[in-house]
Amino acid sequence: MSVSLADLRGDNPQIFSEGCPTRTVLDHVMGKWGILVLLALSDGTQRWGVLRRNVAGISEKMLASTLKTLEADSLVRRTAYPEVPPRVEYALTPLGRDLMVRVLPLMEWVADHADDIVDRSE
Repeated sequence: MSVSLADLRGDNPQIFSEGCPTRTVLDHVMGKWGILVLLALSDGTQRWGVLRRNVAGISEKMLASTLKTLEADSLVRRTAYPEVPPRVEYALTPLGRDLMVRVLPLMEWVADHADDIVDRSE
């Protein structure tokens, strides 16, 4: 397992450099709302209202924008059903699930250490 930026750059010296696509993906995935939406969807398929409740504090506009971005990145799948009233569901794609398998241990670490870190910084 790579443990440093130098290790990661061994095969690709430009990785995570300015203008590299890795920065775009990192911004989409690890931004405040992106990671919280992905984390909520790691529990399974959700409709809009449930997802909005599970990502407390996100505005409708930001949720819509975040979902569009994650869908364009092929991390989230949007399924619209031709019903009245309309029903739309969101779920992780296989790529999104693969990402979350790797990210969930980080989220667990954050949950385990957040109180201590915040207490020290105040």
